[in-house]
Amino acid sequence: MAGIYLHIPYCKQRCTYCDFHFSTNLNSKNEMLQAIIKEIELRKNEISSPIETIYFGGGTPSILEPKDLDLIINQLDKYHNLSQLKEVTLEANPDDLTKEKLNYFASTPINRFSIGVQSFFEEDLRLMNRAHNAHEAENCIKLAQDFGFNNLTIDLIYGSNTTTDVMWAQNLKKAVDLGINHISSYALTVEEKTILNRKIESGELNPIDDQHQSDQFDYLVSFLEANGFIQYEISNFGKPGYFSQHNSNYWKGIPYIGIGPSAHSFFGVQRGWNIANNAKYINALKKGILPIEIENLSLKDQYNEMMMIGLRTIFGIDTNSIKDRFGSKIYTHFRKEVEQLHHENLVEEIDSKIILTKKAKFFADGITSRLFYVD
Repeated sequence: MAGIYLHIPYCKQRCTYCDFHFSTNLNSKNEMLQAIIKEIELRKNEISSPIETIYFGGGTPSILEPKDLDLIINQLDKYHNLSQLKEVTLEANPDDLTKEKLNYFASTPINRFSIGVQSFFEEDLRLMNRAHNAHEAENCIKLAQDFGFNNLTIDLIYGSNTTTDVMWAQNLKKAVDLGINHISSYALTVEEKTILNRKIESGELNPIDDQHQSDQFDYLVSFLEANGFIQYEISNFGKPGYFSQHNSNYWKGIPYIGIGPSAHSFFGVQRGWNIANNAKYINALKKGILPIEIENLSLKDQYNEMMMIGLRTIFGIDTNSIKDRFGSKIYTHFRKEVEQLHHENLVEEIDSKIILTKKAKFFADGITSRLFYVD
């Protein structure tokens, strides 16, 4: 089974921490939709197997009107086999989930929302420059549930200087009390070329406290585990039956295609990425040209990709496949590094699978890099 990701590159306003590809100018929206429609047509033969998952990301796909989403969904149905579709996720801002839109969504294949709540506290939302307020954050969840949408995930951000430990605990408790079955939670990260970074560099805001973030991550893990959630990926927690099927397929190395500007694709031994420029993306597709770069993955690249993805999940890294797939040289390197990490109590081996220990999860990226193979 395969998946399709669609990148909708528009937002109402710029969040202070965001470095994703998007625009707050919607003047090109209709041209963009036609370009996306064209890309779906041009890439119709890249995946022949039935589509299992579709994910509308961004940007803010909930900014689209019903006619816009109908256009995309109908085009996907025209060129792909959707008969075995299991999960269609739409990323949404709380202020977009109105009764009118939810009534429309209920008539579409969309059966899962990823809601960008980030926090239930006004001071956090103001710091992040979110488009919604705390009341909308809570109310949209209840509204979606009233319309029969129970497969909901919310994003929550921890480690901000505005988020006290008490506030963080209350954020998580509210999410659980609202009956949320999946939570994606990320540390507030300071990326270059963001408003947040400029404010910290200018002294307007204090730098992020690493220990503060680490403490809140530890509380996140323990609280959600105590409330029936499984940490199946470093930043993703789901109750049984509510793991993200689309993202899980990413982490298992299942092929997918990415449609829209800046969208990425993966084909096992190749990866590709579309140009991250709205005007150039639109102009290329007007000419019938796919604005995509393709990279052939060497054995070393494939191994490093497996390390990067596998160690972040409960699925782990299958040691039995390393030697057969990548050869003795890479396997020897892998075993040597794993033994050292095991000695430091950073990984453990269960049923021939390498997984991170509990204490290592906050530092996953650094630990993973130690397993990378470099010529």
